[in-house]
Amino acid sequence: MMNFLSDRINNLSTSQTLAMAAKARELKAQGIDIISLSLGEPDFNTPDFIKEAAKRAIDENYSTYTPVEGYADLKEAICRKFKRDNNLDYTPANIVVSTGAKQSLYNIAQVMINPGDEVILPAPYWVSYYEIIKIAGGIPVEVPTSVETDFKITPEQLEAAITPKTKMIWYSSPCNPSGSVFNREELTALAKVLEKHPNIFVVSDEIYEHINFSGTFCSIASIPGMFDRTITVNGVAKAFAMTGWRIGYIGANETIAKACTKMQGQVTSGANSIAQRATIAAVDADPSVLHDMVKAFHSRRDLVVGLIKEIPGLKLNVPEGAFYVFPDVSSFFGKTLRGTEIKNADDFSMYLLAEANVATVTGDAFGNPNCIRFSYATSEEILTEALKRIKEALA
Repeated sequence: MMNFLSDRINNLSTSQTLAMAAKARELKAQGIDIISLSLGEPDFNTPDFIKEAAKRAIDENYSTYTPVEGYADLKEAICRKFKRDNNLDYTPANIVVSTGAKQSLYNIAQVMINPGDEVILPAPYWVSYYEIIKIAGGIPVEVPTSVETDFKITPEQLEAAITPKTKMIWYSSPCNPSGSVFNREELTALAKVLEKHPNIFVVSDEIYEHINFSGTFCSIASIPGMFDRTITVNGVAKAFAMTGWRIGYIGANETIAKACTKMQGQVTSGANSIAQRATIAAVDADPSVLHDMVKAFHSRRDLVVGLIKEIPGLKLNVPEGAFYVFPDVSSFFGKTLRGTEIKNADDFSMYLLAEANVATVTGDAFGNPNCIRFSYATSEEILTEALKRIKEALA
């Protein structure tokens, strides 16, 4: 039969994180004892005060279509959050609420990128950035970083990557997959480069903002000269363990916010009514309510870093946020382990699945072919067992 699908979908890559999670589930269903460290999802329950807000919303009959850009009182709550946590003076006209931060990113790409526009991606980057940019007709320009530089782009690298076609730069901090956190000094240095290129916009993905062990957090929009040209993306999925509630949001200049609302109005309309009411409770809460969860992630980070350092051949930075480690495994390339030749990170990740029964994600998916990603969003007992299996499989 002739191929009746569009070139757009045929040229689209499958999300590697979701593909590996599906593979792990398939093997588990066959009775194999798989430990999955592939998905980026907190293993905590949504806090009770947020669930109570959702129950109240059901009882109060919030069951009709929502405004495309989000409830007015939710947008006001998001403005308070931006001021409290990030010192950003957004108004409700700057806020658009979407069905997850992934839709927020998709909206931005669709309303800002024309075919042939270049978008700088410091690598590693979150898996979906590349494909979302491609769908919009943009050209992702990868700027490689390494474990030696804590996976952070330098001002010199940014300057060298800029061409007359550069439209945007997209990055996350804390970073998925590396856990790196840009401090104010580093972001100010990048902003100095962008000062010379006033037509370049920045997408700052801050979804892991509160899962941060560095003690400080800086939004690039708070740096002088960057407010109007930064689109700040955030949501409640990670910090509040609300991945399934599907609420993300942006703060952007009014022209971009209106364009995103227009786009969303033709695609999904407004986000889920009950989830939006629950999100008001989440963003209005003092971040101190997250203390126990962040402390648990910090403890797991220390455990995993310690155990990985005991495995010869793995090189690691110490991530300051999120819940991932991103070790460099390139010392194994060209070697044969238990009859399996390891040519690249894909082979290495599949080897761990086959020989250690541990699911990870290849760094290729994140634009870094020398690394693999482990999520440590699971118990210390499971993490200890997973790293023990990996150590034995690599011995």
